[in-house]
Amino acid sequence: MKICLLLGFLFLTHNIFSQDTLSKKDFVTGEKFLGLNFTEREIDSMYGSVRNTVGEIKKMRTYHLDNSVPMSFTQSPVLPGMKFNTKQEPVKWDIPKNINVPANKNELAFYSILQLASLIKNKKITSVELTRFFIDRLKKYGDSLQCVISLTEDIAMQQAAQADKEIAAGKYRGPLHGIPYGLKDLFAVKGTKTTWGAAPYKNQTIDEDAYVYTKLKDAGAVLIAKFTLGALAMGDYWYGGRTRNPWNTKFGSSGSSAGSTAATVAGLVPFAIGTETLGSIISPSTTCGATGLRPTFGSISRSGAMTLSWSMDKAGLLCRSAEDAAVVFNYLHGTDGKDASAVNMPFNYTGKTDLSKFKIAYAKNYLGRRDTMGNELEVLNAFKKAGAQLIPVDFPDSGIYNFNMSGIIIGVESAAAFDEFTRTDLDDMMTRQGRNDWPNQFRSSRFIPAVEYVNANRYRYLLMQKINEFINKYDVVICPTYGGHQLQITNLTGHPVVCLPTGFNKNHLPTSITLVGKLYDEATLLSVAKAYQQATQWDEMHPEMFK
Repeated sequence: MKICLLLGFLFLTHNIFSQDTLSKKDFVTGEKFLGLNFTEREIDSMYGSVRNTVGEIKKMRTYHLDNSVPMSFTQSPVLPGMKFNTKQEPVKWDIPKNINVPANKNELAFYSILQLASLIKNKKITSVELTRFFIDRLKKYGDSLQCVISLTEDIAMQQAAQADKEIAAGKYRGPLHGIPYGLKDLFAVKGTKTTWGAAPYKNQTIDEDAYVYTKLKDAGAVLIAKFTLGALAMGDYWYGGRTRNPWNTKFGSSGSSAGSTAATVAGLVPFAIGTETLGSIISPSTTCGATGLRPTFGSISRSGAMTLSWSMDKAGLLCRSAEDAAVVFNYLHGTDGKDASAVNMPFNYTGKTDLSKFKIAYAKNYLGRRDTMGNELEVLNAFKKAGAQLIPVDFPDSGIYNFNMSGIIIGVESAAAFDEFTRTDLDDMMTRQGRNDWPNQFRSSRFIPAVEYVNANRYRYLLMQKINEFINKYDVVICPTYGGHQLQITNLTGHPVVCLPTGFNKNHLPTSITLVGKLYDEATLLSVAKAYQQATQWDEMHPEMFK
């Protein structure tokens, strides 16, 4: 064990690899860093083995590893003995019939997906007209929000024309047919740039179609833009600036699914696709007032997406309502077999919910704390008025989760995913170089020993056991989005969450609540979220400057 720990420190030290200068004195430095003590005899015994291993790592580094190459082992949120319903029932969408194009066409910007689907299905508007409407909005407001990396106008108009042709021939694919949307620009689409929001990759093209793009294309949806993300999926700063909050453009949108969220809330697209490793859907959803779904880990294949952390990256949705999220997730969940962590699990959504029949808990140990976002008591009252019988519980965040488990895991995996980026000094091209930015994070994470990374994942397994035992007692657990550790914990365990707008703070910026669900039970989670939104008005409020 001591040898492995020391290797974790010594192997990744630049001087050792750039020159053959490894000496026995280096072991003394290493043991101080690792909190170990070696005798002179132990150091003498290790010396030859360490030198040989350094040589083998030098050989390994002569081969190129693309970001898309996965690890040979995979993460799963499923523990031994768990059983799930695997039968997919037909999902029927209640597409309204009495929807008309509004006199003020700008109101179309905030129509729900099913309302827009009604217009298209009943031939009251064409996909080409709707697509042109949203492209015009992106051209008008995109610069104000700094949310667009590239308009995919040619692709969009071709797909919209195809949708109209099919619908005219009676080949209606469903509620996403002809509906425009946008992608976070870490998903590859042939014929487009895929910049990852970072200056070193701003002209990058990838000859691949991401799973999410392929699935939405199959559903008949129309790609109109690729949206900004914080550089390499951190925050809201990208190589062209900072993505803005549509409620107040003096503020950032948060991230990293920055552009996807801001554009959706501003009515520049009906919905968008994002990703989360540790808050990149939930944080901008809270900041901008979106309905953000981070589904169960592995429920949507990540093939064709930039890798940051193999065991924690998740594809998800940015929408304006829970029902919109249900429609989109219905067409996205599943796998193409290219992502070893992704699975095919059913989504048996009905949207018809009697809240009194569900076991809905709330985290009383989190709610009301000074570090929460506010409006939580009003949320609980709204649930009660809607018929929910709320159960007060303590969200289990003590015992195992007493160290930065996610920091160790994401740190090691992201440093590996961007290994050559660091070793070749490509990181010097990044526009932000602070202590908390990726270049420094990748560098410093190289000093996390392999043994500690493995052990952090073993503690993660214990955490998964503990949280599953708790979550499985309830259908949904209501938690403040911030305050406590549920965001970090559920990202580690892979449980699905949906973030909902709940009003505004004293600065008239959005507040939110987070609902946590059981593994692969997005159907219940979104049904409960829909019931809350039917009982409140917050999902129907939109930024004045974009109406």
